Amino acid sequence: MKKALSIAGSDCSGGAGIQADLKTMTMNGVFAMSAITALTAQNTTGVTGIMEVSPDFLKQQIDSIFEDIRPDAVKIGMVSSSELIETIAERLQFYKAENIIVDPVMVATSGSKLIETDAITTLKDKLLPISTLVTPNIPEAEILAEMNISTEDEMVTATKKISENYGCAVLLKGGHSINDANDLLVINGQLEWFKGKRIDNPNTHGTGCTLSSAIAANLAKGYDLKTSVKRAKDYISGALSAMLNLGKGSGPMNHAFDLSGEFVKEAE
Repeated sequence: MKKALSIAGSDCSGGAGIQADLKTMTMNGVFAMSAITALTAQNTTGVTGIMEVSPDFLKQQIDSIFEDIRPDAVKIGMVSSSELIETIAERLQFYKAENIIVDPVMVATSGSKLIETDAITTLKDKLLPISTLVTPNIPEAEILAEMNISTEDEMVTATKKISENYGCAVLLKGGHSINDANDLLVINGQLEWFKGKRIDNPNTHGTGCTLSSAIAANLAKGYDLKTSVKRAKDYISGALSAMLNLGKGSGPMNHAFDLSGEFVKEAE
């Protein structure tokens, strides 16, 4: 069975972070593992507390995984400090990790800031250059590309700029009033749009975690990057369309919902 590792923060509400990643990877047919960067107190309405692990303990977690059950893909989510980012980058290079997906989590959907300012520079310098793919949303891409993005033409410019600056493929997630959730992928200068239909579902907590984890799972199973993105987009669209509602708030993203068994049957 293929294996995938999530290096990210824990979401006690189960809708995002490590919990979302493990559910998504499992539903997409791989053995899911985790190295936790922080504990968070959060739900669909916001983040009320963050408690980081130490860089040494994060190193121990990553070492424990690679020395026993080497992952076929690695997804990196919320990492809030420079020291933790440096630890991740050093360990992944040490183990020559493959299929590294970086979801540059900077601000939660609720608006809560999830990364220190100096850590953004470390992310750019240490982590993006060793990654296979980075998956920013519009606000995150504005930070990485150092430009405003308000049109699809500006999405193209920003995506190319990020890819050229850091030497990795980029999947820029649309939406944010620019388009109907059309995402733009650039690989070695080649652009491809992935058209998406905006789904009227308030349960969007953790959608970014889910998409990047699904991409990592498909890369782990041996699909190429373009195919992995397409399969991940189809997966999250199906989950959103299922319209699961779990609570009186906006409710966690329903990535763990069995969509007619399709993804379970595809497990390899």
